[in-house]
Amino acid sequence: MFEFLIQKLKAHPRKIVFTEGTDPRILEASARLLSGTFLTPVLVGNADEIQAAAEEIGFNIRGAEIVDPENFADMEKMVAALVELRKGKVDEAKARTMLKQGNYFGTMLVKMGYADSLLGGATYSTADTVRPALQIIKTKPGSKIVSSCFILVRPSATGDREVLAMADCAINIKPNEDELADIAIETAKTAKVFGIDPKVAFLSYSTLGSGAGEDVDKMRNACAKAKAAAPDLAIDGELQFDAAVSPRVAKTKCPDSNVAGHANTFVFPDINAGNIGYKICQRMGGFDAYGPILQGLNAPINDLSRGCNAQEVYSMAIITAGLCDEKL
Repeated sequence: MFEFLIQKLKAHPRKIVFTEGTDPRILEASARLLSGTFLTPVLVGNADEIQAAAEEIGFNIRGAEIVDPENFADMEKMVAALVELRKGKVDEAKARTMLKQGNYFGTMLVKMGYADSLLGGATYSTADTVRPALQIIKTKPGSKIVSSCFILVRPSATGDREVLAMADCAINIKPNEDELADIAIETAKTAKVFGIDPKVAFLSYSTLGSGAGEDVDKMRNACAKAKAAAPDLAIDGELQFDAAVSPRVAKTKCPDSNVAGHANTFVFPDINAGNIGYKICQRMGGFDAYGPILQGLNAPINDLSRGCNAQEVYSMAIITAGLCDEKL
């Protein structure tokens, strides 16, 4: 799955900011990325501390860019830019304080063009990664919200691979109908980047009217809005999960659906269902889970799980930088 992203980066090398430059997982992933020569890590932090941490665990980070907020040559320019971006909300003194934090400093590096993308969250919370992105990078034109999806991958019975997209599992707690429609369309775009021909299912405990209730109505109405906004996409709902993925069940419950039985892109009613759903696939279904991939921002910025390992950092770095031209 990563080969086409790596080839894309080899043709157009990128820079990616890591906001936690001394973290051993970041350093291991950075050393591996540097050996591939297609993606340059930009490590935020004190240069001596980063070099010492890398030497202590035996990773060669020669070639990485190390940028320290304490002695950044263009700090005055960055302060002025942040004050302008947050006009009326942040003064110069407040901007200086904010830019001492790796998450804000790193996000400004992307905003000002010193780097192409950012990956944070090895020690920061999701909120501390997403908040600077919302305040500084902001949403792309036409996008109402920032959402997230996970890409799930496992070997298939045919020896190929099965790839699914699931959203929103990390950002929006209780999205409304309009937000769910937006999430579906953005997730379909993400799915295409990873080679999925999206067949989008709005999930529920009801299949096309078999159940009733406010939650069913929400998913049915959201599905209708997504269809109206993106008539070229294969979208259906509300669907129970078994009807969405099992051709046998779909033949019984909704034989006329062009999605049921073959869905590969799933929209959950809320973050509870989404987070539980993707983790069941990951832990019990044998899927590798990549994400959360943030959608709707003006630049590629993604969040790591604080429980991530170096392999996950490496993979998410390739995904993040590989999406530079996509603007999901």
